[in-house]
Formats: sequence, C-alpha cells, structure tokens
Amino acid sequence: MRILITNDDGIHAPGLKSLERIARALSDDIWTVAPETEQSGASRSLTLADPLRLRKLDDRTFAIKGTPTDCVLMAAKKIMPSMPDLVLSGVNRGQNIAEDVTYSGTIAAAMEGTALGVPSIALSQSYGFDDTAVVKWETAEKHGPDLVSQLLKASWGAGILLNVNFPDVAPDAVEGVDVTDQGKRDQALLAIDERRDARGQRYFWLGFEARRSDPRVGTDLYSVYNSRISVTPLHMNLTHSDTKDTLRSLLA
Repeated sequence: MRILITNDDGIHAPGLKSLERIARALSDDIWTVAPETEQSGASRSLTLADPLRLRKLDDRTFAIKGTPTDCVLMAAKKIMPSMPDLVLSGVNRGQNIAEDVTYSGTIAAAMEGTALGVPSIALSQSYGFDDTAVVKWETAEKHGPDLVSQLLKASWGAGILLNVNFPDVAPDAVEGVDVTDQGKRDQALLAIDERRDARGQRYFWLGFEARRSDPRVGTDLYSVYNSRISVTPLHMNLTHSDTKDTLRSLLA
C-alpha cells in the first residue's frame, strides 16, 4: 500500500513525525509531501499568484512552498510515481472539531485526496484541555495504526473523508472510539487580540480559544471532551437538500 502523508503544520512539525510512525506501522511505501512552513487555517486554498517551489529532502520526502492542497496535488500529479492508495493528513497540533473543519488545512489536504479519488483521513491530536501546552503525541501514535487499519476495512464511498480526533489524555486513558457528528460550539471560537508595536501602531493576532462548550452526546466535541477518539465522516457535497426542496417549491 502506497501512502502519502502531509499536514498543515509544516515539514518540520512533530506531528508529521508521529504520522510517519503511524503510516510505517501500515506500510513501508511512505511518501511525505508537506508545506515548507506552517499553513494552519489555510483551509482548501491553492497557490495561484506565485510559483510553487519544491525542495527535495530525500527520495520520498519533499517540502512545497505552498498550501496543504498544493502538496497533495503536487504529490499525486508530479512527485509520486503513481497515485497513492491512501492519504493521511496530520497529525495536527490541536483538535479539528466542530467549526474547526472549515478552517483546517489538515482537513483540506484530506479533501484534496478525496477529490482525486483517494481514500483520505485527517488526524488531529487535541491539547490544552488539561490547562497545559503539552501535546500528547504518544496518544495518536499508540491508537492511530490500529484505528486506521480498522477504518480501511470499511468502504466509505466517493466524496467522503474521515476526520479523526484523539482526546487530550494519556494513551492508556482513552475510553474508546465513537463515530460522531460534526458538532457546534455554543460560544465564539476565534478571539482577536489587539496590541501596539513600539511605534504605537495597532496590530492584531487571531487565535483560537480553548474554552469548553456544552455539546450534545454523539458529537465530535462530546467525545473528545470525554476522553474518547472521535471519527467523523465528512462529505464534499455541501448541498443542503431540505433547503433545496423548500426553495424549489417557492420558486416553481
């Protein structure tokens, strides 16, 4: 099985090393194509106004000066000798749950793999829920290989990707695996921090807040909050069928 691994945290991110260890538990045919620098929040953007620069680190490891989507496209169409059998994206530093999925470059890379017809899984390691900045990569590494192996036994169909989130607990404290819905937070996700530079000019930092919401059972939020691995199937078709039928009736 030929596996492409990528991420949005950059070619030197520790999560990419964790993902490589997960992938190597499944196959020895591993190709790494990842952004040269961090691309968190890039979503499914393409680099269209600048050239893509390629840097070869070894025969199967490449850095692209571009987005996660660029990386998957370049890997599939220019770098690899044939299409991958599986795309793994991550392991992201931080959860990609609820509204996160629309911002995430990690999920976008899996979306691009899906658009190319390749089974694709995004993996993220939650952190910050225990009031520390320590990322428990060992949790993803312990549970990732068996989970991915189990998921590959299923056929999840064209236009669908899987979004996996590991909880912010030690490996042995994981309570199980849930198949979940994408949740919705009950408070603002993004904060804007206003500051002033040495010349008194204003500037701003955007940042994600780690406050807990009160999610319903069955959502990715609820599972991750309760020490469980969340697996959420996402689909590329954004059409809302009920609203489509309502509009059709109104405009007929």
